[in-house]
Amino acid sequence: ELTPIARRRLAALKEFSDLGAGFKIAALDLELRGAGNMLGGEQSGHIEAIGFELYTQMLERAVREMKGEAAPDEAGIQLNLGLNIRIPSDYISEENQRLRMYKRVAGVETESQLRDVSNELTDRYGKPPAAVKNLLDYATLKLSAMHAGATVIERKRDLVNIKFRQNAAIDPGKLARFVASQRGSQFAPDGTLKFSIKVTNAEAILQTLRDLLEELAVREAPAAAT
Repeated sequence: ELTPIARRRLAALKEFSDLGAGFKIAALDLELRGAGNMLGGEQSGHIEAIGFELYTQMLERAVREMKGEAAPDEAGIQLNLGLNIRIPSDYISEENQRLRMYKRVAGVETESQLRDVSNELTDRYGKPPAAVKNLLDYATLKLSAMHAGATVIERKRDLVNIKFRQNAAIDPGKLARFVASQRGSQFAPDGTLKFSIKVTNAEAILQTLRDLLEELAVREAPAAAT
C-alpha cells in the first residue's frame, strides 16, 4: 500500500505534466521528505541559508540529472542574504500553491509582474506576513540588481559583497564617493564592492541594499521632446 507521501508525489506527477515541472516535483519532494534528506545537513535546505536562486537551481539541476538531461543555464543574479524569505504554511497551506508562488516570484522580471504577484497574494490569501513581505522585497532588490548590473549579492553577518559585471551601468563617481565615505569598504579589481552594513532586520537590510543600487545605477536620460 502506498504511503501518504507516495500518494502526494504521484498526485504531483499527474498534475505537473507540463514543461518545467521538474522543479515543482522536486520542490514538493523536498517539502515532503525534508530539506536535509535531499541537500545534506539538517539546515542546508533552508532557503535563507543558501539563497533563493541557488535553492531553485539546485532543485532544477537535481531533477534534470535524474532524467539524464543537460543541466540548466545558471547564469543570472545570485542573492544570498541569510534572510527569512519563506512562504509559511500557515499563510498558504497547500504545498502546490506555495511552490507556484515561489516559482512566480523567482520568474519576476519587471515591476509590473511583481505588483501582479503581490496583488494575487493579497487577494487570494490575505495580508502577507513578514516573511512573505521579505520575499517580495527580495524580488524588488533583484530587479534593482538587474538594472545596476550586479550579478552576486552576498551578506555574512554585517559584511556585504556585491559583484558587478564588467559593463555594469553604475556611476563611477558615485561609486568612488560611496567607498570613500564608508570606513573599511573597498572596490576590488574583479568588480566586487565590499562594505559593512549596520542594520540587522530583514526589511532594513533589503531597503538599504536596494537604495544603494538605485543610487549607484546610471539613470537614463529623459527622451528629448519632439
